[in-house]
Amino acid sequence: MPRLERLSVYPVKGFDGIDVDDAAVVDGGTLQHDREFALFDAEGTVLNGKRTDRIHRLATDFEPDTGAFTVEAPDGETVRFVLTAERDRERAEQWFGEYFGLDLSLRRDTSLGFVDRRGMGPSVVSTATLREIASWFDELDVEGVRRRLRANVEIAGVPPFWEDRFVGGDAPAFDVGAVRFEGVTPCGRCVVPGRDPDTGESLSAFRERFVEKRRETFPEWADPDAFEHRFVAMLIARVPEADRGSRLSVGDPVAVAE
Repeated sequence: MPRLERLSVYPVKGFDGIDVDDAAVVDGGTLQHDREFALFDAEGTVLNGKRTDRIHRLATDFEPDTGAFTVEAPDGETVRFVLTAERDRERAEQWFGEYFGLDLSLRRDTSLGFVDRRGMGPSVVSTATLREIASWFDELDVEGVRRRLRANVEIAGVPPFWEDRFVGGDAPAFDVGAVRFEGVTPCGRCVVPGRDPDTGESLSAFRERFVEKRRETFPEWADPDAFEHRFVAMLIARVPEADRGSRLSVGDPVAVAE
């Protein structure tokens, strides 16, 4: 039976995610704590993995109950910031500014988060999709692909690229527990999935191999007109306003809406 296998949020944009057992859908339609914080430079440009591969060399963890964000640098230095406290946010700005060599400010948005696609909601992928992509590369396993794609919602009990059916003409919606998900767009990928999530090292010919295999395995239930290219994996969905404030929990049943 299709079910919600995993929920992941990325509390500080660009850094490691955490798995949670349940999560509320906030007013903006995203998941609580997802991209809640982000670092911006003096020109107001966000700092993320697309901008610098040095971000991958920092191992991080976040405690939702306390707002504590722990960072381990490549040299072994470990620092801890309580991001809900103004003084610690200032400390974090200074520390990250020195690490990246930039004048940085740390901002917070609890109603929407600093998601790339404003007005859209959680990202969705199937476990089978992760397994299929991992099979294309000798260097990768399922967990490695999971960390590279950085989805919020992972669905088990469905075939590879199940999520592709929810965009395009006459695409259905689907329900996770009591929460309705409507497909908005396939997720075109950037340079980040081609990098090692721990070192930032790029995997040779990743994009070329990925596109080749996506063309070979493009599912018959997907609308090809909804895909501008084949460097795509994951669905960007929308939660209707009526379902915002609801909670998702690991183990929730998943069903295609009639």
